[in-house]
Amino acid sequence: MPLVPRQLRPVCRRASATRNLPAKGTGREGIEKSFLAWKRRLLAQTFSSGLLLALALAWPAALSAAGVPLRDLVMISGARDNQLVGYGLVVGLAGDGDKDQVYTKQTVANLLQRYGVNIAATTLSQKNVAVVMVTADIPPFLKNGARIDVTVASMGDAKSLSGGVLLQTPLLAADGKIYAVAQGPLVLGGFAAGEGGAGGATVTKNHPTTAQIINGALVEQELPVKFVTDHTVELLLRDPSFNSASAMAAAINEVFTNSAQAMDSSSVKVQIPDGAEAAPVDFIARLNMIEVTPDTPARIIINERTGTIVATSAIRISSCAVACGNITINVAQSLDVSQPAPFSRTGSTAVTPRTSTSVTEAKSSLVPLEELPTVEKVASALNALGATPRDMMSIFEAMKQAGALRAELITR
Repeated sequence: MPLVPRQLRPVCRRASATRNLPAKGTGREGIEKSFLAWKRRLLAQTFSSGLLLALALAWPAALSAAGVPLRDLVMISGARDNQLVGYGLVVGLAGDGDKDQVYTKQTVANLLQRYGVNIAATTLSQKNVAVVMVTADIPPFLKNGARIDVTVASMGDAKSLSGGVLLQTPLLAADGKIYAVAQGPLVLGGFAAGEGGAGGATVTKNHPTTAQIINGALVEQELPVKFVTDHTVELLLRDPSFNSASAMAAAINEVFTNSAQAMDSSSVKVQIPDGAEAAPVDFIARLNMIEVTPDTPARIIINERTGTIVATSAIRISSCAVACGNITINVAQSLDVSQPAPFSRTGSTAVTPRTSTSVTEAKSSLVPLEELPTVEKVASALNALGATPRDMMSIFEAMKQAGALRAELITR
């Protein structure tokens, strides 16, 4: 007779009914079937919960072990963007153009002369015209006829570029050659309305003197690009680091044996293997798919103008004590009226300025901070102090001077 668990052995009819066991009289076969069904349910529950637990434990490990594709960390030497710039005219501004600018009139006169209209520049009116600078970045490998985005910015004193159209403007590179031509209606992210001056009011949103033209320039000439030299491809790190360069070379050598060598903190040279010289594009595509875990430096970026603080996860703070206090100075100036005594025949009424100054200092205590090994604990400790972003900037700078901050501090 098989071994039957004690909890399944019916003691009374009520216990037998509540446990869903075979009714009395079914005999040995019914008890065995019930036990086998219970065993299958228990194994299924155990397997499912164990599998979920294993997946839950393996998921963070898989995320932490996953690297970053090489294409997101490097760029190919020789295959880079180039900057283009041009000088042009925007027309159709409905009175919001340049105001009596000599170069605007001369530019309009030169344009008209190209079409056979000879008019003195001093006789022209340019209220609907504005001179602009046009800039663009042209990526490598773009062929003749491709389109790129351009940015248009007013060069004179135009009030707004809203509703304007850019006339055909050649875009030149640093070598003085024309690589693209821009033209088209402008798209602004803001506006300017109203009349200025005494008693007037104006409303301005964003920058109405800067605009864009999406796909507004046609590529007229392909940039010369050479990304393979002596069967070697050079990878340039976007964030130079000796550790990252060494890790990249090691990861590449695992796929292509003895082909990569880290030259310095910003470049890794890769020798194209035998048999792949005829297809360098396919080789680079395989390089881009190799995953690398880059080195993340301990760094804090502070932007004083916007009050923005960004810190990497590698920052550390040694044990120290911090006290943060706020001092507010209010300076108010008002006007008083000084009058002579009543019925006095001498003296005159005079207006005299009066200045009042008050200083308010918030109370603060010295708070000890234990060693903070993670960025989460650093954020929690500073938030517990009630420090504002401006206060945190001063605290980080003071910690750096005291030697307690184990990170690079960059102020913008």
